Amino acid sequence: MTTAGWAQIIIYLVILIALVKPLGSFMARVYQGEKTFLDPVVGPLERLIYRLMRIKPEQEMDWKVYTFAMLIFSAIGLIFLYALQRLQGILPLNPQQFGAVTPPDLAFNTASSFVTNTNWQNYAGETTMSFLSQMLGLTVQNFLSAATGMVIVVALIRAFARESAHTIGNFWVDMTRTVLYILLPLSIIVALVMVSQGVVQTLKPFQDVSVLQVSKDANGNPISTQTLAIGPVASQLAIKHLGTNGGGFFNANSAHPFENPTPLSDLILMLSETVIAAALTYTFGKMVGDTRQGWAILAAMLVILVFLIWGNYASEAAGNPKLNPLGVDQTSSAIQPGGNMEGKEVRFGIPNSSLFSTVTTVTSTGAVNSMHDSYTPLGGLILLVDMMLGETVLGGVGSGLYGMLVFVIVAVFVAGLMVGRTPEYLGKKIEAYEMKMASFNILIMPIFALGFTAVAVVLKVGQSSVLNPQAHGFSEILYAYTSQVNNNGSAFAGLNGATPFYNITGAFDMLLGRFWMAIPIMALAGSLVQKKKVPAGAGTLETHSLLFIVWLIGVVILVGALNFVPALALGPIVEHLAMIAR
Repeated sequence: MTTAGWAQIIIYLVILIALVKPLGSFMARVYQGEKTFLDPVVGPLERLIYRLMRIKPEQEMDWKVYTFAMLIFSAIGLIFLYALQRLQGILPLNPQQFGAVTPPDLAFNTASSFVTNTNWQNYAGETTMSFLSQMLGLTVQNFLSAATGMVIVVALIRAFARESAHTIGNFWVDMTRTVLYILLPLSIIVALVMVSQGVVQTLKPFQDVSVLQVSKDANGNPISTQTLAIGPVASQLAIKHLGTNGGGFFNANSAHPFENPTPLSDLILMLSETVIAAALTYTFGKMVGDTRQGWAILAAMLVILVFLIWGNYASEAAGNPKLNPLGVDQTSSAIQPGGNMEGKEVRFGIPNSSLFSTVTTVTSTGAVNSMHDSYTPLGGLILLVDMMLGETVLGGVGSGLYGMLVFVIVAVFVAGLMVGRTPEYLGKKIEAYEMKMASFNILIMPIFALGFTAVAVVLKVGQSSVLNPQAHGFSEILYAYTSQVNNNGSAFAGLNGATPFYNITGAFDMLLGRFWMAIPIMALAGSLVQKKKVPAGAGTLETHSLLFIVWLIGVVILVGALNFVPALALGPIVEHLAMIAR
């Protein structure tokens, strides 16, 4: 590790924290229906949408109606995206004349992936999807799936803020305002900045260009031209990161020079995929009337994040001890980056690769600027742990905050039991029903991640896709199902996921991870919104204090990560021991 490397990481963290309050305050105004500086531009469009869709903004919903609307909306998106892929060959904006996405199980997996905000890709984007599929299908779902996560957490926040009520907002209004006032304006800004850095944005067909040095193919024929894949990249790239989606236009994702050409573009992408998730903590504090609560949650998130960044960076900077006896110099110097550079872009190096890989896995983004499969065993273990914490360290837009609030409820409940006092959070008593919903939410992710992994490991149809033997092959399967149930989408590339078995099981893993975790959150909101607020007393636990922040971090680590220790022992830990063995 180097001083310059840590300086880059610190710059990222400082900018991120500086953006939290202004963006968080703005989002609070949006969700509270207050006027913003965008009203003169966006307001008429918002009202037009309400008229066309016959939405009554003043008519709020209880948690059951809100949840039903969310599920129906997502189901329609799933069907539409599947149909768009299957009909791609006869639809316009297809200059490369790509046919229908086949087989059908791949189309189903992709539709499930983008509707659930996962963006797992068992295909190469530039050789599979037409421009229409990329724009009308994938990019639109990038907006809508991100907005879905955000409105769920807003409904939960209202449940904490209100008392003796029955409604938590209007799903259609929340979705409309999220897209028009937050996601779309930010995406336009980021897309324009990315174009300035060299990211392509065009509807022209792929371009044939002359190569600088003629080479020969396997048959000895000269190769003097190369086909460059181009398309509407910047517009998809912006919401891909802002919405913590992660699905790339190119198969190489954000390691591709047309998608992430410079260190500055790399920094902007990392900020984009974390800024909304971080700012929502301030939105939470603003809406419940105590910004200290939001800062406390953000502090807990960032402490864990810094520790994970350090672990990943240290592992990759240390390099591979197997190379030392061969005389390979892995120390950082003025002429080489040192460490484990396999699978990493030289223009980013180890610090930015480790930072990017960490923030993309603690959030539900899943975009990559380096190949995670090439990381050292401990570096890969950190990436697995990032996801196994269950979207609590920033997490996806919306889903990260409601995931952390579940752990806050658990932390408050356990603390209350320890002192013999009825647990309370923000004046709301935490009782048996709330704990059942919180426990259900926490247990869903490890059950499906480990359950699907176990099935894949014991069946030949699952084993046949593993391209690497022994411990690393197990890690690849574990990573795949952990990534999908957490709606992350990144992968250890040594697993061939483009098979009927992995397409179908992966699709259900993503759908269950998204909606089976969202439903108990909505039920929790429905219970909390009806409760009266209890005035704080001498024995009330201060949930914004340093002590509570430390306690919350401990609960997240103990409850969230310990489920996976046996599985990690079979994969990356065994692989690390084999690597350092003499």
